[in-house]
Amino acid sequence: MKRAILAGIAMIALAGPALAQTTIQTAPAPAAPAAGATVTLAPEQRTRIKTYVTEHKPRSVTVKERVAVGATLPADVDLVAVPSDWGPDLARYRYVYSDNRVVLVEPSSRRVV
Repeated sequence: MKRAILAGIAMIALAGPALAQTTIQTAPAPAAPAAGATVTLAPEQRTRIKTYVTEHKPRSVTVKERVAVGATLPADVDLVAVPSDWGPDLARYRYVYSDNRVVLVEPSSRRVV
């Protein structure tokens, strides 16, 4: 009986630290995104962007190629600076308004993120 109790206590003592561990994910450094990288927007950011587009009515750009994440935009497409009220994490990008949607672009590579 004592062995069973001691074994149970030993198991709890050994398992306690393992159960108390937490996993922390850190965001990568704000370097240029890798090819095919995507940007995740919080609902508040989406609302701010939608409000901006509704109020400012940016000029729509027509692109011959399909605009998708990872695609590279041609050099003749003008990239527009992201407004500061969209959030500091988006300041390093530029955007294009095409087909009634905002497309974020990494300016140095012109890749859609």
